[in-house]
Amino acid sequence: MSLIQAIVIAIIEGITEFLPISSTAHMKFANPLIGVQSNAFTDLYEIVIQLATLRCVLKKHIDAMLGSIVFMAVVMIAGGVILLFVDQLFTKPQKHSQERVTYKNAFVIGCYQVLSVLFPGLSRSAATIIGGLQQKLDRRTAAEFSFFLAVPTMLAASVKSAWDVHKTNPEVFSKDSMTLLAIGSLIAFVVALFAIRFFITYLSRHGFRLFGYYRILLGSVVLLLFWKGIIHQ
Repeated sequence: MSLIQAIVIAIIEGITEFLPISSTAHMKFANPLIGVQSNAFTDLYEIVIQLATLRCVLKKHIDAMLGSIVFMAVVMIAGGVILLFVDQLFTKPQKHSQERVTYKNAFVIGCYQVLSVLFPGLSRSAATIIGGLQQKLDRRTAAEFSFFLAVPTMLAASVKSAWDVHKTNPEVFSKDSMTLLAIGSLIAFVVALFAIRFFITYLSRHGFRLFGYYRILLGSVVLLLFWKGIIHQ
């Protein structure tokens, strides 16, 4: 992975991680387009800058699903269809601040997060926000809680993934690789700060419909590119 490729992937991750459009799918879709080959370092790089829940549990299932561009594209489209109707399904929120969120609410929302692990491309953010709405949180509170929920699971996943890679491919932890990892993490962090601010403001005013249309469009384009042989599994 070159520095330019690392920066591009980091920007994609920073923009998409907290939006309900699946950062995992975006990175997997982008890799073949910019020439990134899958190997021990690129897999670790994506996990660390994403700090995602992808490798915590169900590892064989997840690895298989992550290897299927078609699967993620289909999940992307299906998730988009769901987002088109979310605003109509949850119209009477009762909880308008984090202080109103109970342990039961948090547990149920966490169960929704598992769906994003089982179905890469669904989006952890989308799953947990929908879980929050189902638990009577308003859109802003559900989005904010989704951000908080991500931190411990993402950190645990990154530590476990780094340890696994260290055991099987210790050469990955070279000085150059760690420099790329540090640069990518910093860029993803900064970009995510702006993305979060935009998302909260937009979501509070307009809802999910735009993100639903975007997911459907992107998933359809990826399927078309795969069918044309432009991108591969």
